[in-house]
Amino acid sequence: MRVGLFIPCYVDQFYPGVAIATLQLLEKLGVDVVYPQNQTCCGQPMANSGFQDLSKGCSDLFLKNFNEFDYIVSPSGSCVLYLREHLSETDHHSPDYLGNKVYELTSFLTDVLKVENLTASFPHKVGMHISCHGQRGLHLSSMSELVAPGFSKPGSLLNMVKDIEMIELNRVDECCGFGGTFCVTEEAVSVKMGKDRIADHLLHGAEYITGADMSCLMHLEGILKRQGSKVKVIHIAEILNAG
Repeated sequence: MRVGLFIPCYVDQFYPGVAIATLQLLEKLGVDVVYPQNQTCCGQPMANSGFQDLSKGCSDLFLKNFNEFDYIVSPSGSCVLYLREHLSETDHHSPDYLGNKVYELTSFLTDVLKVENLTASFPHKVGMHISCHGQRGLHLSSMSELVAPGFSKPGSLLNMVKDIEMIELNRVDECCGFGGTFCVTEEAVSVKMGKDRIADHLLHGAEYITGADMSCLMHLEGILKRQGSKVKVIHIAEILNAG
């Protein structure tokens, strides 16, 4: 298979290490990965702010860049959900809809590659933040509000990592408060939600907070730094590629 690597604009600008870890991890697993050089934003920020029409240029460029690949993989659940549901040109219920080929990294590893073993090692206490888009949109893990069997695609992968110690949280799937533009328009509410999310991790002794969306982790990182905390954030790709 040939896989196109889509790196969200905020990862490209602020957390390039996440992109590198994603590429290296996929290559370790034998995937033929290509990074289209002229890719840019998926268009989600404009659409979330009520300007879906302004995202057409981003959608058209995405279609041009990634049309040739068997799969498109990205280390960002929120961007993947947007592309799966709102990519222009064809109806998203059509079998030919390109968005159907777009996968969040942990979903691609578990559902397509069906990874059962990893060589990674990460000897630290880690708390996992489940992002809302990934959980409720992409169904990366079960939802605590539903009476249903529990599962977690990111969790199953982390459990393959040597020497890692995953902590239990009181509220496993509480929102961090980021919400894209929500953290700007509702700053006070966003910060309070982020502080509550962090407090749960600190209570259980986390050294690192991980997740599949660097945007949520960026929000939590800002609060941690303002609190003077030694706890760090790390994208799940960096853990799965560690060692």
